Amino acid sequence: MNIVDIIIKKREGNQLSNEEIAYFVKGVADGSLPDYQISAFLMAAFLKQMDAEETACLTMEMAQSGSMFDFSQVEGFKADKHSTGGVADTTTLILAPLVASTGVPVIKMSGRGLGFSGGTIDKLESIPGFDVNVSEKEAIEFAQNSNIVLMSQTDNLTPADKKLYALRDVTGTVDSIPLIAASIMSKKIAAGADGIVLDVKCGSGAFMQDLASAKTLASIMVEMGRHIGRKVTAVISGMDQPLGMNIGNSLEVIEAIEVLKGNVEGDLLEISLTLGAHMLLMAQRVESIEQGKYLLQHHIKNGMGLEKFRELLVQQGGNPAIIDDYSLLPLSTSKKTVFAQREGYLNKMNTALIGRASLETGAGRAYKEQPLDFGAGIIMKKRLGDFVKEGEPLAEIFASSDEKCTNAASYLQQAITIGEEKEPLPPLILKII
Repeated sequence: MNIVDIIIKKREGNQLSNEEIAYFVKGVADGSLPDYQISAFLMAAFLKQMDAEETACLTMEMAQSGSMFDFSQVEGFKADKHSTGGVADTTTLILAPLVASTGVPVIKMSGRGLGFSGGTIDKLESIPGFDVNVSEKEAIEFAQNSNIVLMSQTDNLTPADKKLYALRDVTGTVDSIPLIAASIMSKKIAAGADGIVLDVKCGSGAFMQDLASAKTLASIMVEMGRHIGRKVTAVISGMDQPLGMNIGNSLEVIEAIEVLKGNVEGDLLEISLTLGAHMLLMAQRVESIEQGKYLLQHHIKNGMGLEKFRELLVQQGGNPAIIDDYSLLPLSTSKKTVFAQREGYLNKMNTALIGRASLETGAGRAYKEQPLDFGAGIIMKKRLGDFVKEGEPLAEIFASSDEKCTNAASYLQQAITIGEEKEPLPPLILKII
């Protein structure tokens, strides 16, 4: 079997056999295929797509390319959550401790940033001392003691996906439904959760920019999960503006803590409560979504969610003092304010451009080995529908240099549309599958 023949076959739009897909995944996992041939395959699969049979085969081969975790020693229904990625999407840092504080174990393996701002692991690594490199044995011990583990994908878990995930980011092949579905579900299958809640983003700042594509992706993943005996629910949510107000790694940690302190309302809180409630419903901890939301809100008010976050920090070596002193977190030294250039209603945000602005600050990656500036990012000052006056601040930008701030500000100004008449706000929750 020859990889060039496989690339040409997919380039011509033909269906690959299970054996050919298995050969490709093995070559990715064991390092026998070079990056340029893997990238060529990804582009061929992106342009010609993969059908349901190919996608299912790719998923299982990727899941089995390394270790399959077994968390059966941890009592209770193990709940997991995954987001397809968005701007200022900080939900994991909020809902994981909240759900765990109700007694439902949350063992979550997360990735690094895929474009735009950093991933959950990047955010956690912005916390001084926090160790994301947790072994399977440690994860079991942590989960038994605290009900919560937030960890990096280990080297021996879906190693093929780890390589493909990084290469997709830098080869323009991120937003392929089959590749996204296979990447997400292979990790979840191998990671050993009993149930998975998927947050499928839809809008200008998401991989899926229209509802039809988001429904397709969600349906494929839900069906794939159920086929192998896992409970799976997909929440399709809007990404027509940043989910939270803070974009960037340490900045998003701060906002997550503020939510857990009960100081933040709005979309970020609502999505976190919705996803968390579905996790509780799966685990039969509650009987309805409404009851789940109420319980999670109660654990914000009584401080149990915040205390679980503090317990997570101590457990994995992070400095718990950051909860009360944000100056212990990194913050870049150069700062620039973006002002409204006219009076009116903030009617549209091109969230992808705002994500690009965060990339310019150093909060995200343009290539897979690029180091992040954990203290870089953007604090938004306005939401869609807000009335602004000319000269009023729209956002604050933080970066390591004035030049980076200026470049980010240029993208941010392009991203915001202000009009005379207020337009209807886009819905936050679009569909549940």
